[in-house]
Amino acid sequence: MRIGFGNEAPYSFINSEAELTGEAAEVAKVVFARLGVPKLVPIPSEFGSLIAGLKVGLFDVIGAGMSILPKRCKQVLFTNPDFIAPAAFLVPKGNPKGIKTFAEVAQQNLKLGVLIGATEKDYATANGVSANRITAYQNQPSGLEAVNTGREDAFALTSISLRDILGKNPGAPLEITTPFVPVVDGKPQYTSGGFAFLPDQSNIVTAFNKELADLKRSGELLRILRPFGFTEAEMTDLKARDLCAAPEA
Repeated sequence: MRIGFGNEAPYSFINSEAELTGEAAEVAKVVFARLGVPKLVPIPSEFGSLIAGLKVGLFDVIGAGMSILPKRCKQVLFTNPDFIAPAAFLVPKGNPKGIKTFAEVAQQNLKLGVLIGATEKDYATANGVSANRITAYQNQPSGLEAVNTGREDAFALTSISLRDILGKNPGAPLEITTPFVPVVDGKPQYTSGGFAFLPDQSNIVTAFNKELADLKRSGELLRILRPFGFTEAEMTDLKARDLCAAPEA
């Protein structure tokens, strides 16, 4: 099974031993082994190019903690999510601008960094942040450096990802704001990540979902995810069909 990933910790990344690991990678190893697929072949890609890569056959599945969004559901078939992750901002120590939501970023006309292809850009623009005030970065370290040097007022991503990158830079004079669920047109936007297949792969998605449900029931899923910073708060019983039917940002 060829698995496409964005090399973004803590979801799927290559570690110092040149091995594929992370939340999505370790879940994939367990589930696919139970489905009779003992080996995963990692195929790196920029996050924003993962769906295109799946479509042209560069890999068989996307395992990158990809948020299940209605616009993505029109292109790929998602498994049920294996986690839910609120958003947050990486900001200078003390949060001098007092940022708590995307609406406040818009109100103050602040400069915002996001990850290329990530949903935070959609949340920001839907809340009135001007496109010319948003810069997309290739990876988390680039976003951290942009805030650290004052090029951006904040860097938006899931709180899990921001905890991971800040933990790797303990000397940086930065902090993470209180996690929150973004709101668009009065409706909460749940960031829940799953695995993505081509639309004609419904059989394997059904089989994957069955194994995933077993992992959730037994508590094994949390044990797999805990080393990557996930807690009981990130566990979810949301279904892909409901996330795909949610109002779009």
